[in-house]
Amino acid sequence: MRADNSAHLHASAARRREQTLQRARDALHQLENDGGPVTFDLVARTAGVSRSWLYTEPSIWDAIQRLRAAHRPSTNNAVPASQRASDASLLRRLEAAHTRNRELAAEIRQLREQLARAHGQLRATRLTAPAASASDVSNYRAIPTERAARNQQQGFNVASALAARANPLHALGRLV
Repeated sequence: MRADNSAHLHASAARRREQTLQRARDALHQLENDGGPVTFDLVARTAGVSRSWLYTEPSIWDAIQRLRAAHRPSTNNAVPASQRASDASLLRRLEAAHTRNRELAAEIRQLREQLARAHGQLRATRLTAPAASASDVSNYRAIPTERAARNQQQGFNVASALAARANPLHALGRLV
């Protein structure tokens, strides 16, 4: 029959638990002295323990919560009473905003109606306009070509005039 070694196992587990608690306490003291934020994740990484273990230890959990509360920034940034808007002022601003919203809604309605009328007129024009013939299409294509030729000739005339001003002999066809 084997000897009962459970007492040694219990003692070893108690030592490991106490060492782990001490590492967690040391990590808490270190983080508190550093002055930074204290989180369960940061304590677990610093102490070399798991976060889940920290949550199961009531004394460590309480210490972390206490340090977190102590390092939270103050949320008491209320505006002094002398600088706060009065209730009447806030109500007037709210009424003005509602009035502006109603005006904008009416303007949007009016613009939508105008757009609908314009679309209707465009549709009616398309339905009643005669179909374009092939000769109409070729006439429309000829107009830009004629304009381009005229613009090119005018550009040539401007270039000649500028050259004549710069060198009168050049304009006469004689190179200097």
